[in-house]
Amino acid sequence: MLLHFYKMNGAGNDFVVIDNRDLSIQLDKADIEALCDRHRGVGADGLLAVEPAEDGADYKFRYYNADGGEAEMCGNGARCFGKFTANLDEEPKESVSFETIAGTLTAEILGDNVRIAMSDPFDLEMNANCQIESLGADVHIINTGVPHTVSFVDDLENLDVLKNGAAVRYHERFSPNGTNANFAKVLANDHIAIRTYERGVEGETLACGTGMCAAAIIHNLLTDAPSPVKVDVAGGDTLEIGFERTGENSFKNVTLCGPADLVFEGDILI
Repeated sequence: MLLHFYKMNGAGNDFVVIDNRDLSIQLDKADIEALCDRHRGVGADGLLAVEPAEDGADYKFRYYNADGGEAEMCGNGARCFGKFTANLDEEPKESVSFETIAGTLTAEILGDNVRIAMSDPFDLEMNANCQIESLGADVHIINTGVPHTVSFVDDLENLDVLKNGAAVRYHERFSPNGTNANFAKVLANDHIAIRTYERGVEGETLACGTGMCAAAIIHNLLTDAPSPVKVDVAGGDTLEIGFERTGENSFKNVTLCGPADLVFEGDILI
């Protein structure tokens, strides 16, 4: 099959995007893994599929990790999805809504940036019982659409993200589905840096939107940092996380704002 695709990136987190509004494209796990292969395919951290909405939103959001497994959500993928779908019709939209496994989200187009209204975080656990000997830092747990851990470290630049990320991702505490692992450093009261090991990619990515939201919220809980929090990612961009704290461990109105770009489009035989 000759597949028409688009390549997008959100702060370096890159995706293959397909327009499947007519549901004519049927890809299996092996197809998606092949498309995301950086040596033999297009190359991407994951695949986004645009499908028709079922419950009143503009579109349905489907996201698959590079290993072909479907995930509930992806923050940077959602920003790319919003940018892509806002320009599907002749008249560009200023905002679009789409259904995800994690709930219905809205993307607001702000020039080169896209701001996503995220789902409310849950399953928050500070100082979790998850000791990683090589890390030497507390592990905090939160779900911002997908499960995450956050650990604050002093030497983020030299941290072995692959080793420590895999240790967290495959820790028995998160069995059987695993978790994403974020490592962050405080730069200022309202500014942090982050590196992320993503499950499904099984390595470090240049950015992770839900991970940024997780780190910003944990930063607020640890330091009472004000909203919004600026987050530097490994890809070199700085994004902004907004939130409203409603209780000791509860938050709402979480937003993720940053760039989303169409890189190229093409056809590939699969």
